[in-house]
Amino acid sequence: MSKTLFVPKETAFAETRVAASPDTVKKLKALGLDIVIESGAGFASGIDDDAFRDAGAEIAGSDAAANADVIFRVRRPEPHEYEAYKSGAIVIAMMDPYGNEEALAAMAGKGISTIAMELMPRITRAQSMDVLSSQANLAGYQAVIEAAAVFDRAMPMMMTAAGTVPAARVFVMGAGVAGLQAIATARRLGAVVSATDVRPAAKEQVASLGAKFIAVEDDEFKAAETAGGYAKEMSDEYKAKQAELVAAHIAKQDVIITTALIPGRPAPRLVTRKMLSAMKLGSVAVDLAVERGGNIEGAEAGKVATVEGVSVIGYVNLPGRIAASASLLYAKNLLTFFQTLVDKESGAININREDELIAATLLTHEGAVVHPKFGGAAAGGEA
Repeated sequence: MSKTLFVPKETAFAETRVAASPDTVKKLKALGLDIVIESGAGFASGIDDDAFRDAGAEIAGSDAAANADVIFRVRRPEPHEYEAYKSGAIVIAMMDPYGNEEALAAMAGKGISTIAMELMPRITRAQSMDVLSSQANLAGYQAVIEAAAVFDRAMPMMMTAAGTVPAARVFVMGAGVAGLQAIATARRLGAVVSATDVRPAAKEQVASLGAKFIAVEDDEFKAAETAGGYAKEMSDEYKAKQAELVAAHIAKQDVIITTALIPGRPAPRLVTRKMLSAMKLGSVAVDLAVERGGNIEGAEAGKVATVEGVSVIGYVNLPGRIAASASLLYAKNLLTFFQTLVDKESGAININREDELIAATLLTHEGAVVHPKFGGAAAGGEA
């Protein structure tokens, strides 16, 4: 008997993405699954029901989730959603587990197996499954587009008969995936770009994109990177030195884009009101970490706030503002990962907890929270 995979219409505020595309539906069908898509699930991403239907999916209402063996989602389901899921169902989504242990326990109690795509290890094998990278790439791009839309001057230098328009100065704080894409996009628009990051490896990456690197390069800086490639929390002494350098640099900028996030922790405060007050009237700042408390003092989630004369953009879910592109990439991430769970001979879905991808991402399974970071005990074996 074939398994059913269900893709719902997302219910979270401002969530416009969908966890499948016509292309991934075809490939999932080829694995022997029956695909059911909730009506309207792809509308905000430019995919209508007919496109999914033509790819081989059945279109149904939200109640179809109750019969699904596998559920692909963008965001963690709300209680009213997962309460309808059957025991043994597998939910694959960006689960946002930090601080949401109560929801994890409730889903475990329902017998639901949950997999958090954002916990995918940063290893070569998992690059095509890395939802953080695929979505951060788009967030970095969109941050520059949003800034350019609010900025009341041109981004590139323009030489005209009436005079010369100087290039905008853009400063990107955090040179991870989002930051590097922001640098590249701002450069394409003709801005003069600089960037900072606490990871030493970022210096070369920033320079390769044609931007100037700004950082206090002391011994602590040289050791400031985790094995997983994330930034480490820096000492108060280093933060003070870096803040002084950055404050002087920010005063000369037209646009700031902040991208600093540390998994499982509130976003670090990088830009204060005092720093903003030193910028020219009409300058723009974009806070990509606003959903985690924000990097910029005064940023407000979901709006453009005026702070000390600076327009601070705090839009949530920037990838969702270009949902058509974001959904295609996210759907491909899910497909690539799910293919590793399907036995090529029998078509059975196996959750092998000895696989490093499963060990890193499995939150709940067989009635328990199993991820060690969220109260579970590490265990091996096959389900």
